[in-house]
Amino acid sequence: MLARELSSDTPGHFFSAIALPTTYSPGAALRSPPSRREPPSAPERNEPRVNERIRVPRVLVIDDSGEKLGEFLTEDALALARERGLDLVEVAPMARPPVCRITDFGKLKYEKKKRDAQARKNQAIVEIKEIKLRPKTDDHDFAVKERAARGFLEEGDKVKVTVRFRGREIAHKDIGEDQCKKFADMLHDVSTVEQMPRMDGRQLSMLLAPTKKKG
Repeated sequence: MLARELSSDTPGHFFSAIALPTTYSPGAALRSPPSRREPPSAPERNEPRVNERIRVPRVLVIDDSGEKLGEFLTEDALALARERGLDLVEVAPMARPPVCRITDFGKLKYEKKKRDAQARKNQAIVEIKEIKLRPKTDDHDFAVKERAARGFLEEGDKVKVTVRFRGREIAHKDIGEDQCKKFADMLHDVSTVEQMPRMDGRQLSMLLAPTKKKG
């Protein structure tokens, strides 16, 4: 149906005909689309289920001090946690029923982060240092490299000893093996041979590990 068309010569009016849909009812309220609740943010990897993410119907509840409060409907346990201004955290999902703790989840995450950081700080980091030899390394250079390797080993680091062959030297691998054996013998008091000499391309390599652990 067309709305009333006003003549263009009607004083003060400059309207054209407007087509209205036949289903339109004057005065009918326009409906807004239904609102959608934002889903809870995704938990971090390996993070326990908390509050509304706990989907099981019943849980065994303990409080923040470890005292057992008994078995609850999950919705009742969540209500109890909220009354205390805390969270409901699933700590033993494989139990029957699952065990949940009423606690401050933010504080729990913070304390775990501190413990993990301290554990990483206390963890010994072993580095591998490299000492390069040649089949013709003379005694003076050999002694210098032995002292350097000894320092690394005494600090708890491993030492990779490599003997590089050039040109026709590759035909004399036995000389490189003798160099490695001599080097290991000089450092026997501070190291053990973790990897025996073996060829890798045009170089022979051996790995020494410290007898004294780092840290």
